[in-house]
Amino acid sequence: MAPETESEIRVGTSAFTAAGWEGTFYPAGMQPRDFLTYYATKFNTVEVDSTFYRTPARSTITGWANKTPPGFVFALKIPQVITHEKCLEDCDEEFKTFIDTAEGLGKEKLGPMLLQFPYFNRAKFKTGAEFLARLRPFLKKLPKGHQFALEIRNKNWLDEKFTEILREHNVALAVIDQAWMPGITELTSRLDPITSNFTYVRWLGDRKGIEEQTKVWSKTIVDRRAALSRWVDYCYQTTRRGIKVYAYANNHYAGHAPATVALFLELWEKQKKSS
Repeated sequence: MAPETESEIRVGTSAFTAAGWEGTFYPAGMQPRDFLTYYATKFNTVEVDSTFYRTPARSTITGWANKTPPGFVFALKIPQVITHEKCLEDCDEEFKTFIDTAEGLGKEKLGPMLLQFPYFNRAKFKTGAEFLARLRPFLKKLPKGHQFALEIRNKNWLDEKFTEILREHNVALAVIDQAWMPGITELTSRLDPITSNFTYVRWLGDRKGIEEQTKVWSKTIVDRRAALSRWVDYCYQTTRRGIKVYAYANNHYAGHAPATVALFLELWEKQKKSS
């Protein structure tokens, strides 16, 4: 029996539109303007990918809020001008504009905001310590009252010094299932990935590998049952610690993100019944 302190889990997809979803996830003939409203009848959260490319218009944010029911939560990627182009330097104005716009969702619907960093070669940062020296001042300036998560793609930088800095600022380490990053079992054997009062899970997969097979995301083509079983275990143990879970599936993970979510939830329910 689960303890009363067990925290909630929210699972959705990364983006709510994709080539191949109409006629498989969305009913054939549905108008794109109705996609989000329909999506919100199936899932209670979504990770918005489009905000990575630019801060949306305030009217777009308001439209998202109006098309979803109470209790629905949006996770937003922070624009690449901050994480990639300026890499945290001289970006206060862009960051403030993004936060001010994101707040248009309202306190209840605005969930975690993700700082997704690329893989950095040694020309950009010679060491993880160099990156942390850049990161620390930015984290100190994060506005209170919001949830932030942070993802890196340099696996050798993932150590206790890195997680401790995130912990100091209540920023969640994004734990990812991605081609060259350590799996969740390996990662948890090395350190405690919980650095905030929530954890942020991303199922990303091997983008290059799967795009050699398809670029239409209408069906599952990679069997991820074994991997998702490990993620169920991680998420279950995390909620038992009173830590909230946000988890998002990308089409590149298995071929069809809604099916990935469905499989995870199937395994999740089995786990709960057997505990």
